[in-house]
This record gives sequence, C-alpha cells and structure tokens, in this order.
Amino acid sequence: MVEHAPYPQQPDDSRTAAEATGGERLRRIAPARTLEFGEHRLTYLPDGFVQLIPGAWFPETGGADWQRHTGHLDDAGYLVASVGGLLVEHRGRALLIDTGYGPRRTAPADSYPFLGAEEGGRLPAALAAHGLAPGAVDTVAFTHLHEDHTGWAFAPDPAGPGLLFGAARFVTSATEWQGWYGAPSPAAARHLREHAVGAADGQEVFPGVTAWNTPGHTLGHTSYVISSGGRRLVVIGDALHSAVQVERPDWRVLVDSARDVSVETRLRILRELSVPDTLGFGGHFADVQFGRVVTDGSQQRWEALDHQG
Repeated sequence: MVEHAPYPQQPDDSRTAAEATGGERLRRIAPARTLEFGEHRLTYLPDGFVQLIPGAWFPETGGADWQRHTGHLDDAGYLVASVGGLLVEHRGRALLIDTGYGPRRTAPADSYPFLGAEEGGRLPAALAAHGLAPGAVDTVAFTHLHEDHTGWAFAPDPAGPGLLFGAARFVTSATEWQGWYGAPSPAAARHLREHAVGAADGQEVFPGVTAWNTPGHTLGHTSYVISSGGRRLVVIGDALHSAVQVERPDWRVLVDSARDVSVETRLRILRELSVPDTLGFGGHFADVQFGRVVTDGSQQRWEALDHQG
C-alpha cells in the first residue's frame, strides 16, 4: 500500500463557510446524538469510524482542491467518516437504519488503498446506554449492504442462538438483495429466508418512514425519508460520504458502482434537501451528521444542527 501523504493545512481565514461553521466537528467522529422530530425520536448510535484518503476517494481531485477544503481533514490528512446506525423510535416501536462495522478493527496496512483504519464495536453499548435491548428493534433497514453498514446485523446474539437483532425483519431494496454476495453465516441465511423484505420506491417500511431509491453508490442503494410533525428528514446513506460533497456534488467517488449515476443522484438529493422544512442525516458526515442544505448566492453548503445531544 502506498503511504498516505497528508495535504498541508490552510490558514484559518481561507476556510469555506461550511468549514467555518463546522469547526472541529468536521474533523472528529460523532458521539451519540438525539433529535426530537415530531412524533419520532432519532438517535445516532456510534459504532466506530473509517478514514478516507481524500485524493484516492475522490480520484479527480488534487492538492489545490484539498488546500481549499482542509477544514474537513484531520491532522493526518484523512476525511473522517463516522460509522454507526440511526435509531428511529415511534410509539413504542424501534427501527434501526444501518448497523455499523461490527466488532472488529482493520489497520491501514490491511485495508483498501483508498482507506486508512476501519474500526467498529461500540453500537451494542450505545444501544444499551440509550436504554434499549436489541430485541426491541423490530425493523432493521439498510441503505445498502456494504460491510460498514451491516456489521452488527449478522452478529450472533451472545445471550442465545440466532442473531443479535433476531427479532427484526431486514429491509432494503430488492435490487440490493439481488446484487449481494450472500449471508455470512447459516444463522443469517435462515433469518433472511424468513424475514428479508425487498422495499419498493416509496414504500413505507416503518410508521412515517418511506424508502427512496437513490442508486449510484450501489445499484440498489436506498435512502429513507422520515416525515413527522410537518417536517421531513432524509437519511442520505452513502449517496454522499462527506459534507464537502454538498458544495462539490460533481466530484466522482472511486467506490461508486455507477459514478455518473451517483452525481445525478446527489443532485437530486440536494434539491430535496433544499426544500423548506427538510433536514438531512449523513451517516458518514464526521460530527455534523444532522443538518440542512443552505444556499449562499450560487453555492450550496451543509449547515450542521447546533444541538449537543
């Protein structure tokens, strides 16, 4: 693996507007954070992180791009990506959107050449700290089936046979299920035979939560729209990996399965996020996951919510 060389830090007075408002939160992983949203309660449950090498993740970018956007980079020059799941609670029921990386750590030398370290392991403790047992989650919905989104879904339950989320049905698009490599264990295969759901575009998968087909990162990638109290929140998934893409949705991503489709999808999502009373949740957006798209002149940027828990 080629050693990652960090980009030089830029002076504070050259930061973009998004970087000036995001500050240190753009360069650190997110803690557990709760948003009361109409009749729903939304809580980010942290599992870990992944480090993205910016010039490799966005292969069409160069040093000048990152000298302008170094406010998004940590001291080692990585884009910081949080990894976890979004818990959605409504009238005694619980939905978990994505389940983190699982109980493991991958060192940079053992990872992909476009990544640094990957680490998970915290999501069950975060769920317990929230006061909820895994068995209380009746639906697990995936934006897509990459390993940093399915880690705990197929983990064994330490209290008995079966899976940690063995009481839940598992939801993603039919296209995503068809393109998957398969269940990682016999227990997962049995569970999926009985509990896998292929959600159609616009289908309600949980009270107030509908699936939205957003292909590009994978062909079956799905975002979710939560409608409550006269507002909407779009769970973006991996249609955007970083808040910097709100300003630069045209930057193609190395790991997207259909890069041009991904650009079109990002533009479509940003149009929706520009509608009044619409918020977004970017699961990998460092510690600025909950936010909104604002427009300054002809430029769009991500404005993080300033709540602290």
